[in-house]
Amino acid sequence: MARLNVNPTRMELKRLKGRLKTATRGYQLLKDKTDEMVRRFIIIARKNKQLRQEVEKELVFALQNFALAKSLTDSTQVEEAFLMPSKTIKLQCKKSVIMNVPVPDITISQQQSQGLPYSFLSMTADMDSVVFAMDKLLEKMIQLATVEKTCNMLADEIEKNKRRVNALENIMIPQMQETIKYIAMKLDEDERASTVRLMKVKSIIQKERN
Repeated sequence: MARLNVNPTRMELKRLKGRLKTATRGYQLLKDKTDEMVRRFIIIARKNKQLRQEVEKELVFALQNFALAKSLTDSTQVEEAFLMPSKTIKLQCKKSVIMNVPVPDITISQQQSQGLPYSFLSMTADMDSVVFAMDKLLEKMIQLATVEKTCNMLADEIEKNKRRVNALENIMIPQMQETIKYIAMKLDEDERASTVRLMKVKSIIQKERN
């Protein structure tokens, strides 16, 4: 592991020891945060999977019924029947926070139903059931979109944190440890060299006195 390019002084050694202590503590905190985010991500991902399966199942069922109802009715009539919306909704878009990650929180704040967008005489009862099924499915689809976006944002943040943890664990902390070891050895060498010089000077002075 390559060491940092610093001067081997006691001041630098003290500074690096402080940085190493801070980096080690930050590494542990970041690792704990990442583990907790992964735990929460798994819970939300399971919810997302369940919601998606429910939505896909109900959507397939509704589309199959729509195709069946459409085959029994003139296509022009079907297009005219659905030109007007049967319901108006207002969404409330807020933000909630999961482990310091802002995620969307979308709910239906207001909904107003205008009834079926066509007369009972122009469409079959099968088409009525399709409209009612899609109406019930709308809220679940909005919930699914919110949960999926939350999963994506948490996954991105987890990936960023993992890169930071790996950088601290495999690069920054080993570099500082190696540099501290190098400076300590260098200072010990200098101290031994100074001790040897002092002993020689003392020996010379002693000889001159004798």
